[in-house]
Parts: sequence; C-alpha cells; structure tokens
Amino acid sequence: MYRIKQLDTDINLAGFSQWLRHQGVNHRITAEGDCQVLWLENPDYTEPVLDALNRFLNEPQLRDKINQQGAAPVFREGRWQPSPRHAPLVLGVIVIAVVLAWATGLGSGLLSASLMIVDPRLYGWGTLAERVAALSDTLMAGQIWRLLTPDFLHFSWPHVIFNSVILWFLGSQVEWFDGRSRMLVLFVVTSLVANSLQYFSSGPLFGGLSGVVYGVLGYCWLSQRRLPRFQFPPALIVVAVVWMAIGFTPLPEWLGIGRMANEAHLGGFVAGLAMAGLWPPRPQRRV
Repeated sequence: MYRIKQLDTDINLAGFSQWLRHQGVNHRITAEGDCQVLWLENPDYTEPVLDALNRFLNEPQLRDKINQQGAAPVFREGRWQPSPRHAPLVLGVIVIAVVLAWATGLGSGLLSASLMIVDPRLYGWGTLAERVAALSDTLMAGQIWRLLTPDFLHFSWPHVIFNSVILWFLGSQVEWFDGRSRMLVLFVVTSLVANSLQYFSSGPLFGGLSGVVYGVLGYCWLSQRRLPRFQFPPALIVVAVVWMAIGFTPLPEWLGIGRMANEAHLGGFVAGLAMAGLWPPRPQRRV
C-alpha cells in the first residue's frame, strides 16, 4: 500500500471510502494517533483520487449526497448493474438496433439499402473513386443520416446480442459517469470514423454497432487510466484487440464466420482513443 493523504480524524471518510470501492479502487484508511491516513494499492490512481477527495471535502452538496445515499443506486454488491433510467441514450440505441434488425430481416429486406451508407443499387462502388463519388452524391441529396445508420444494420442475432451487451455494459457507464452529452458525442464521432473508413476500404455492404463498441472500449480503457471510475475488466481490452487483429487474417472466413468489418473496428477504436486523449474526463460528478 502507498501512503497518499493524511487528514484529521474529525473528517468522516466513510462515504468516500465506499465510493472508492464502487470504482474498483483498492485502498485502506488507517488511524495514526489523532490523524487518519488514506492508502492506495495502485499509486497510478493517486492524482485522480486526490482530485476526487478534494471535491468531496470542498463541495458540501456532493459530500452530503454521497454520505446520505451510501451505495450508489447503479451498484449492487459492488457490481455495476444500471437500470434503464441510468442510461436512456444507450438503451435507445440498443432498442433501435434490435427493432431494425427485425424490420430488415437481418439485412435481407429492402429496408436494408436505406440504412447503408450509400444505396448499392444506384451507384457503382468497385473503386475508391466510385465510392467517393457515390457518397458525395448521396450527401448532396440530403441523405446525411446514412453516415450513422449502418450502425443499426445487423446480419445475425448473435451479432446484435453481442454488440448490445458490450455497449450496455460500457456505454451505460460512460453515460452515467461522464454525462449523456459526452456519450452522444462519443457515439457520433466513433460512428462517423468507423463507417467512413469501412466504406472507403470495401464499399457499402457492411453494418453493425461493432465500430461504436470498439470506440467506447478504446475510450473507456484510456480514460480509465487518467481517472478511475469505470468497472472495466483488464482482460477485455486484450481480447478485443486480439480479435480485431484476427479479423485482418483469413481465419474468420475459414471458420465460417465470414468477413468482419475490420476497418470499422479499427476506425472506431482509434477514434475512441482519440476522444479520451483530446477530451480528458472530469472528476466524478454523480453519486
């Protein structure tokens, strides 16, 4: 354990300690004479924990909320278990994806062409020049929604379910801790980058929330290193990156999975990392 902060014993840190446990920050608070000492297991968390502690000490309203509520309503037995009211934006995205997966017959219905970044029935897209021209014509026609709607086009139920589960687990934390507006910007930016890169690489025949999922994953991983607040299994980033790398090999097709939207995964992931780097998180503001 690393000694982080010494405070007077008349300061009640019980609520702050419980908050730290909910964030997955291993720590101890010990008594030393007429003082109490905060210890951290990981010294990398020192700066964000001290920032959060200063807010706890200097903002009475925030301190009262933490002390009165005890365990945050999104945590049960220390585990992140949000309800729909905690992340309505993320829930809305998932509901739309599920409904459109059904409405498009998992990409086999006529509606699917309306969700693709360009309508493949109207444009040639065999070369990069044709793709650029097709997208330019589509946007000039006012069909700007097509930049985002490929996210809601899925081709199998396992694909929908997997994307929805990961997006709910990570995206709900971003929406709750960092705010709905940040989650909305993260969704739009990662979607635009992922869909554009995939389209210019291979054409319009792709879909799914995977690019956004990778974007949220990259954002959570890097942002968490600056300000610990998410429940984030370290192995998740390793598995995701390895799977993304495998996608660029023939292995998925050999296994019968089919070709994955590898460029969308890469684009979303890089966009999420960039968002975390360029838009640093603020100390925890919700309880």
